[in-house]
Amino acid sequence: MQKFLLLIYILCFPLYLFAQDNNKQAKMEMALRKLSMAHLAIMNLYVDEVDENKLTEDAINGILSKLDPHSSYTNPEETKRMNEPLKGNFDGIGVQFNMMDDTLVVIQPVAKGPSEKVGIMAGDRIVHVNDTSIAGVKMSRDEIMRRLRGPKGTTVKLGILRIGIADTLVFTVTRDKIPVTTVDAKFMVTPTVGLIRLSGFGGTSHKEIQDAIKQLKEQGMKNLILDLQQNGGGYMDAATNIANEFLEKGDMIVYTQGLKVPHSEYRAHGSGMFKDGKIVVLVDEYSASAAEIVTGAIQDHDRGYIVGRRTFGKGLVQRPFMLPDGSMIRLTVARYYTPSGRCIQKPYTMGDKKKYSMDVVDRLNHGELTNIDSIHFPDSLKYTTLRKKRTVYGGGGIMPDFFIPLDTTRFTRLYRELVAKGTIVSASLKYIDKHRKKLNKSYPTFDSYRASFNVPKEIIDLILSEGKKHGVEPKDDEELQKTLPELKLQLKALIARDLWDMSEYFAIMYQDNAFVKKALEVLEEE
Repeated sequence: MQKFLLLIYILCFPLYLFAQDNNKQAKMEMALRKLSMAHLAIMNLYVDEVDENKLTEDAINGILSKLDPHSSYTNPEETKRMNEPLKGNFDGIGVQFNMMDDTLVVIQPVAKGPSEKVGIMAGDRIVHVNDTSIAGVKMSRDEIMRRLRGPKGTTVKLGILRIGIADTLVFTVTRDKIPVTTVDAKFMVTPTVGLIRLSGFGGTSHKEIQDAIKQLKEQGMKNLILDLQQNGGGYMDAATNIANEFLEKGDMIVYTQGLKVPHSEYRAHGSGMFKDGKIVVLVDEYSASAAEIVTGAIQDHDRGYIVGRRTFGKGLVQRPFMLPDGSMIRLTVARYYTPSGRCIQKPYTMGDKKKYSMDVVDRLNHGELTNIDSIHFPDSLKYTTLRKKRTVYGGGGIMPDFFIPLDTTRFTRLYRELVAKGTIVSASLKYIDKHRKKLNKSYPTFDSYRASFNVPKEIIDLILSEGKKHGVEPKDDEELQKTLPELKLQLKALIARDLWDMSEYFAIMYQDNAFVKKALEVLEEE
């Protein structure tokens, strides 16, 4: 009874006393007191049992949902998963794999990784993990990964089926740190033009970029295509370090400004590895955040040209706040601005994340992604580059110098549905599984493969047969013939990926790519 009376007294405490003081500190204290009192009342007086932890998480999410679209809360498990790719490594067994007929097939063991060290090979099927079957049991990919991963130094026993060997092989693998790379591809497009594709900005990205530049220079690279398409960003430090590789000493890379945080500038220190060769940056509507920092700096300093479509427009700076249980709040504290003064962040309405998330769809519906004539900027959004005084535009995202429209007719209905059903990837896995030794013998180098490998009718027939089982068939021969070139290109690239790596995959896929073709034209004209 005394506890109940105490609660009633707290709830009825005359809050108006605090309202007499108009300073911010008093208002903050009152808000915190209200929140604490509400929590205390619910936990001690509510009619039913409640989950206190969930209640707290819901309260945090409720507050953040009224702010900008990028302030967020993640629970401990979500925080761990989110940070793994950015840190540049995770603990595991070190294999690239794919699922084929509910069975895990090793695509490639990570070079010098724990699985390769014990003798696991490309084409092996992992059927047991610590005596638990994972093959043919409809186990989710996430659950399989959970069983394979574990702290560095721990062991896991794997049951392996290998073509040509009747018995199940057993390997004991000691888990180790597995590198997570962000440079997806690095290869020479022409004898003097190199291409680097960066998928994100993580803890190892700067070193990866430096290594890629060094390797391509050794192969004769004079000019560079930096591919940031679909690069969603990452660490700001990675962005400023990578931009430094291309800029002169003292060049501003980006500056930040917030209401409660001081103005901060980030400048190049002049030690870059590629300050002389010409650069073209490829971007699209999914290039965001750190990718926009690099793109904006290169464009504003007239260091290179931008090819593609207007970038996403994510220019809000989040500061992480770790909570005691391992969860995290990422709170927006400032905005990014390019060297010419453009705010990277596109407009948004506080608390309306749904409309914000539909922005790219709205761009498509308004014609921005397919027709440059539909794009108009008011004079108030005009800025000038710092050296050549060219006109560039603000208003959110980075508008490219050379526009590449989205080709909505490139993929036929048949191709899209075959992709959706997974038949193309599945067929490529089955083909290489059956012919791996022959392929390795016939094509000892990627150059020989690229020059002379033709996708056989066998694999096309397999795809069409599998598609038919899923109710996916060409409506007529015209649709089939229009689908075949793209289908064969994708298959040739997938097989190259499984025989070599992602660089070879993109080297095939970019053979007739509109972005790359335009980049080469720009480099030739400059």
